[in-house]
Amino acid sequence: MKIFAISDLHLSVNNKKPMDIFGPTWDNYIEKIFDDWKNKICDDDVVLLAGDYSWAMKIDEVVADFEMLKDLPGKKVIIRGNHDYWWKSISAVRKILPPNFYAIQNDAVKFENVVICGTRLWNIPDPRKASEEDIKIYNREIIRLGLTLDSARKLCEEGDKLICMLHYPPYSFREEDNEVTKILEEHKVDAVVYGHIHAYCKQNLVLQKNGVTYYLTSCDIVGNTLVPIEV
Repeated sequence: MKIFAISDLHLSVNNKKPMDIFGPTWDNYIEKIFDDWKNKICDDDVVLLAGDYSWAMKIDEVVADFEMLKDLPGKKVIIRGNHDYWWKSISAVRKILPPNFYAIQNDAVKFENVVICGTRLWNIPDPRKASEEDIKIYNREIIRLGLTLDSARKLCEEGDKLICMLHYPPYSFREEDNEVTKILEEHKVDAVVYGHIHAYCKQNLVLQKNGVTYYLTSCDIVGNTLVPIEV
């Protein structure tokens, strides 16, 4: 079993929002991702989709976007991104998922010796600039991060590896230690997959920090290819 990741697909079968208005990186990007996917992924592999899956606004609108990926090989694990407005209750999400799709919300899944958990997170608040609402959302996401990591630890056995999926980056552009990285380290996470950031940002694509390897997987930044996750 191999593990790959990619994020921020922004699919829009029923909500026509062309991404190529953001530059040539987005030209035919879905076709490029699919071609790379078919070349890399076997049915036993796992693909992590770290948020902003679809522009759909309602749960029934996103079904067509899942139809696009359902025949691609591998097991697909998804978390919610900030633009996934269609994602309301986890029960509603799981009800419309095709086979081999797994949605995570405050819990975790396990494949062979790899446990995968995740949450959306939020911008790391700057005390000088953050609004009360941003701090409120961030604090709620910290609780959810703890819930998903606790759930993951219950699934872990000796020798297992732990991957945490986030949509928002776990640190600022300076990549400094903070509350989020401390929590991830305390739970002995092996790898973190995240997205949200797009091509104008200059963060490291792969960063090793205090025993945790962080992978930035926004599709436009990684050349519309799936990123191998090493655990």
